[in-house]
Amino acid sequence: MKMKMDNAFYVDPVGIAGGLALWWSNDVKLSVLIHDKNFIDTVISVNGEDEWFGTFIYAPPYDEEKQEFWERLGMLRNDVNAKWCIMGDTNIVASPNEKYGGAPFDHNNAKWFHEFLERSYLMEIQSKGGTYTWSNQRCEEDEICEKLDRVLSSLEWSFLFPKAIAIIEIPVASDHAPIVLLTNGLKKKARTEFKFKSRWTLEEECSKIIQEEWTPTEQRNHRGTFRVKLRRTKVKLWK
Repeated sequence: MKMKMDNAFYVDPVGIAGGLALWWSNDVKLSVLIHDKNFIDTVISVNGEDEWFGTFIYAPPYDEEKQEFWERLGMLRNDVNAKWCIMGDTNIVASPNEKYGGAPFDHNNAKWFHEFLERSYLMEIQSKGGTYTWSNQRCEEDEICEKLDRVLSSLEWSFLFPKAIAIIEIPVASDHAPIVLLTNGLKKKARTEFKFKSRWTLEEECSKIIQEEWTPTEQRNHRGTFRVKLRRTKVKLWK
């Protein structure tokens, strides 16, 4: 698969467990510090800006490995003031409202995760786009949905990127929804103001469009509200 990226780093799975892939472009200065089957720890600088630590994870799905994983991850940063961001599949439901269907909420798994957050002084980045990031892709009473994927950061990292937001996208060919981290926040689309152009009146089609939209007929006696008619007229005039 062509990712149109300049650089890549891979961690092979152990049997069918783990396995990670990381791609980045040349405008990103990235060095891999340490890795194993469940994470890639890096130091990153974009366009020559301040360096920060980025850790990309695929946490183990097995309960007997989860506590050890979060303890191992917490040992990566001894400096609580580090600019640190963690992103990926945590394989943890952190609270009851992050789960729909299936087995009851597991307080032990959540406890290990929250203890890791407290020890490492990390918080979750705000997300938009949906409540859940994973689904078993079944219907009705068999459906299970959970929030497993997330972006975490230190306070210092959030000072570096105060507008950062995680966007939960629609899943494609996977039971997980992809997450896009926008470090500079959402770009507000410029609102284009509609202005009626006087030269349009020289066009024969102009009066026809207006008359068609605003003159009642037997088929179009009640064709929407004033705002709906106005919007339709604007769109047709622009075209």
